Amino acid sequence: MSLLAKLKLVEAKKTTQISATALRRNKVVARLAEQIELAKAKLDGRTYSVTRQRRVTDEQTGEKRTVETEKRMREWWWVAADGKKMNIVLKYGAKVIEIAKGKTAIEIAGQQELVATLELLKKAVESGELDAQIDAAAGAVRAGFGK
Repeated sequence: MSLLAKLKLVEAKKTTQISATALRRNKVVARLAEQIELAKAKLDGRTYSVTRQRRVTDEQTGEKRTVETEKRMREWWWVAADGKKMNIVLKYGAKVIEIAKGKTAIEIAGQQELVATLELLKKAVESGELDAQIDAAAGAVRAGFGK
C-alpha cells in the first residue's frame, strides 16, 4: 500500500485576496492579543514590549540598514474617576471604536477582570460581531488622511 493512499487528497485553490473587512478584523485581533499580553505582564509585575524592524539610513555614509526597535505600546484601559473601577476601549489605529450606539468604553470592576474582558473582546471581534463598528472606525481613519 502506498503512503499517499493513506492521505485524503482534494482539489483546492488558495484564495489570493482577503476581504477588507477580514483584514481589518485581523488587525484588531492582533492588537487585542498585544493588549492581553500587556495586561498579563502588568498583573505579574513585569514589562512587555514588542520589537519591530525598521530600515534606517545612516546620515554620514548614506547606507541603509535594518535595526530592531521597540514598538510603543499604550494601554487601552485606565482607572475610572472613582478610583475603583476601570474602563477599557477598543481601538482601530488611533480611533476609538464605538462598541454600541453612544458607548465607547467597557467598565470593569478591577484589574482581576481585565484579561478576561480583553479575551472576550477578542473572541467577539474574531466572530465578526463588531465588523460594522470596525468598518466605521476605518472610514474615520481614512477620512483623516484626506485632509
